[in-house]
Amino acid sequence: MSQATEKQVPAKSGQRKKSLMVFVSALILTGVGSAFWYFNYGIGSESTDDAYVNGNLVQITPEIVGTVTSIAADDGDFVQKGQVLVHFDNSDADIAFDSAEANLAQSVRQVRALFNNVEQAKAVVAEQKIGLRKAQSDLIRRQNMVKAGGLSQEELSHAQDMMNSAEKALAVAQQQLNSQEALIKNTSIETHPLVKAAIAKVRQTYLDKKRTDLVAPVSGYVARRNVQVGQRVTPGAALMAVVPLTNVWVDANFKETQLRDMRIGQDATIIADLYGDKVEYHGKVESLGIGTGSAFSLLPAQNATGNWIKVVQRLPVRIKLDETELTKNPLRIGLSMNVDVDTANKNGELLSISAPKQARYETDVYTNHDESINSIISQIIAENDESSSTLYAKK
Repeated sequence: MSQATEKQVPAKSGQRKKSLMVFVSALILTGVGSAFWYFNYGIGSESTDDAYVNGNLVQITPEIVGTVTSIAADDGDFVQKGQVLVHFDNSDADIAFDSAEANLAQSVRQVRALFNNVEQAKAVVAEQKIGLRKAQSDLIRRQNMVKAGGLSQEELSHAQDMMNSAEKALAVAQQQLNSQEALIKNTSIETHPLVKAAIAKVRQTYLDKKRTDLVAPVSGYVARRNVQVGQRVTPGAALMAVVPLTNVWVDANFKETQLRDMRIGQDATIIADLYGDKVEYHGKVESLGIGTGSAFSLLPAQNATGNWIKVVQRLPVRIKLDETELTKNPLRIGLSMNVDVDTANKNGELLSISAPKQARYETDVYTNHDESINSIISQIIAENDESSSTLYAKK
């Protein structure tokens, strides 16, 4: 073997060793990286990109028939709770309210007359009692005179007839008193059925008058406005919606095979396609789906048919977001999200086991009319009956 050949053999052997070391090093790095990913991300987490922002679409619907005369907000406008959004022509409502007020005043006077009739009937009964006592005294006196021979039997008979007539007159007066008392028994001016019916009519027309203004039940942004000026609308028609973007959530649709370790209360990390990886939201699992999307679809799958094909189903998981993060980086309804749920802690419940302790959503914009209408009713009663109490003013 030549000297040149002897030099080439060690060189090739060293190159093989070097390549083998590089290959082994690559395998080790790959294994370490895979192990790191598996123990840090593969175990104890589930993720999906089938997730979307959802929220409350508070529909603005009229409660009365009306003609739209003004619209105060358009799509995208921010509105405060209680702000007037749509106004109806209130001419008919004003007329109906004025008529109800007049009817209440008339009812108060009519009931006041009923109370006066009772007092008058009592006076008649008292008068008839006096007449009866007088007739009884006359009869007794004439009976004594007849016994003494100082009066004829005819005069005694006449006195008897007068007493019988007085008794019947008293009975008639008592019946009339009972009839009058039956009309007002156990009532006052304010609690009499006629007045209460008139009060109810005043309340109804007052509400109809107030309902010519459609107000925002919550603060939020206007969406889906489809009402126009001059349009005649009926109760229940959706005119627009108000969306409170500070109270949105994410519906993440996980495969049924991903829900084995998922529990209520687990932490979630969410990334929106709108902002990208630079903005990260944090939330908690609020509820796990009660049924798959196909189960609640308009045409649910008929799995009992012969052409059935098994498909992995998805269940919606509701994730509550941090309101502070939402204020800083607002989301819109329907945006796509990427969700990762940390399933390491399995102490939570699969399903909620307690009822909510308070209302999840509520508004008080429709309950602030009582004081105003009570004051109006009290004033009408007082103006038409000086002896009335201030029952509705005290409420």
